[in-house]
Amino acid sequence: MLMTEQEKNHKEQQMEGDFRLLPHIKYPDDLRKLQVDQLPEVCEELRRDIVNELSVNPGHLASSLGAVELTVALHYVYDTPYDRIVWDVGHQAYGHKILTGRREQFCTNRKLHGIHPFPTPEESPYDTFMCGHASNSISAALGMAVAAEVAGRQQQTPPKVVAVIGDGAMSGGLAFEGLNNVSSSPNDLLIILNDNNMSIDRSVGGMKQYLLNLNTTETYNALRFKASKWLKQRGYLNDERKKGIIRLSNAVKSAISHQQNIFEGLNIRYFGPFDGHNVVEIVRLLRQLKDMKGPKLLHLHTTKGKGYEPAEKSATVWHAPGRFDIDTGERIVKDASDQPPKFQDVFGNTLLELARQNERIVGVTPAMPTGCSMNIMMKELPERTFDVGIAEGHAVTFSGGMAKDGLQPFCNIYSAFAQRAYDNIIHDVAILNLPVVICLDRAGLVGEDGATHHGAFDLAALRPIPNLTIASPMDECELRRLMYTAQLPDKGAFVIRYPRGRGSRVDWHCPLEAVEVGTGRKLRDGHDVAVLSIGPIGTEVEKIEGTFAHYDMRFLKPLDERILQEVGRRFRHIVTVEDGVRNGGLGSAVLEWMNDHGYQPRVTRLGLPDSFVEHGTVAELRKIVGLDTEAIAQAIHQTLTSNTQNASL
Repeated sequence: MLMTEQEKNHKEQQMEGDFRLLPHIKYPDDLRKLQVDQLPEVCEELRRDIVNELSVNPGHLASSLGAVELTVALHYVYDTPYDRIVWDVGHQAYGHKILTGRREQFCTNRKLHGIHPFPTPEESPYDTFMCGHASNSISAALGMAVAAEVAGRQQQTPPKVVAVIGDGAMSGGLAFEGLNNVSSSPNDLLIILNDNNMSIDRSVGGMKQYLLNLNTTETYNALRFKASKWLKQRGYLNDERKKGIIRLSNAVKSAISHQQNIFEGLNIRYFGPFDGHNVVEIVRLLRQLKDMKGPKLLHLHTTKGKGYEPAEKSATVWHAPGRFDIDTGERIVKDASDQPPKFQDVFGNTLLELARQNERIVGVTPAMPTGCSMNIMMKELPERTFDVGIAEGHAVTFSGGMAKDGLQPFCNIYSAFAQRAYDNIIHDVAILNLPVVICLDRAGLVGEDGATHHGAFDLAALRPIPNLTIASPMDECELRRLMYTAQLPDKGAFVIRYPRGRGSRVDWHCPLEAVEVGTGRKLRDGHDVAVLSIGPIGTEVEKIEGTFAHYDMRFLKPLDERILQEVGRRFRHIVTVEDGVRNGGLGSAVLEWMNDHGYQPRVTRLGLPDSFVEHGTVAELRKIVGLDTEAIAQAIHQTLTSNTQNASL
């Protein structure tokens, strides 16, 4: 991986002995050779390492800063990688990467062919599970803990298993499903709740409020631990008695504090809350809990962005701040005054504009108000916008319920996250054809976040579902028109997908006009070859010179049959272009239609391959998968050449 000159200088400064301990910690075995009182210094150096590196190589800053002490303590106490640490969302795992053999490679994080943006077992044995999406750690870790329990029948020392989950991720339904199952499966799982009152934006919902109020004294925890140890040594504490004692202690504590503990109500021993930035204290706690039988939850209070003042003051902005000046805390942002806006900002401003005209419109987002720009409407019309937490399935069904009783929800979900709501889209929106507008942000290739975040599958996955209208705008004006169309009466369930990043038009604030559902546009007439594109990838086609015809299909469902009839009659060769998986998307739909209607053109389908695409810039990835301007032009040229050769035979 090639480094820029700035990054080389930065790396050389690090290697000149800027840090005292960290350069000698290649793996956790080296960390465990240190004395406990040396760990605070390791934490400071690790925090400095993360800040220095991310100032020149952007990534997820604030979350990883908040988890530094926890990360150091975990690798110090547990015998990783034999013991399993399961991270929930890799935003908080940069310290983990640096301590597990990747300090020298950390400068390649999120870059093409560099280390992955999120922990993955493909990269390191210390990465126990894939963790690009939130709320899966408890379920995955429980599976490992049960596997350890089974293996323990043949082994004297089965691996310990720890799940690390944030309070934002705890709002996800999968986390609750995992918690429910933890209490009924034989396991010694430790769940660590990294509670900073944040996901990307501020955490919301009942779990947030519950955690704010939850408090158990350290004295109580110490007494209970000593009592359980005494009872166990004397043989009084079998599994059934242990559950009874836990229930009794819960009842006593509730009577004294007038507060129920949801975790202990599920027979999960609760400890906390404790200071998540006192590494020596966390080591002490982990040592006490490490060999304790049964499921346990350790609640730690942390500060997102800890140790870097700008990130502490504005954790949402510094979640992924881009490049910045360490000394001044000033983000290095390019002047965008003369550039097209981001699609998400066009969505946010247009939604507010529509909501002012239509009182039935409400906005719904699963924990991404800033990321999808619904915060624009949230600021002006807070009573009509709903952040439901990291709960994509609920966001869709909640929207369906509002639509059933007369409202017009715009439910905005990142394309990759909407995969979790697939059943809800079918069962709770499509079957009743409810007027829910599902806006899929970050559709197509998203860049440095990689395989877990590419919006590759939405077109192919949603196309077979009855009652759905599926559209993708080529530019910002088309997005506005589609949003306006979707909220008109009798439009039913409507999906609009658009990419991350900037569009192609500075003059984006066009009049709000309706588009006839199921119609495309002929952008260029021509002969020999017809190119059918959908979405912003069509702007790449427009850059190519040639005699081919170009149609912006605009709708995947329903397809514009007038365009397809024209193309079927006039052209023997068709090239389809889409920023989604090739199998099952626009190209497949065109092939099916041509076959069903007796046309036999040769169809070349351009799209994402039948494999997971790695991380890198969007430009780099488009070149790799054959969706950059040069590759599209080459495919059209080859088709034209083939057409000419066939004509001469």
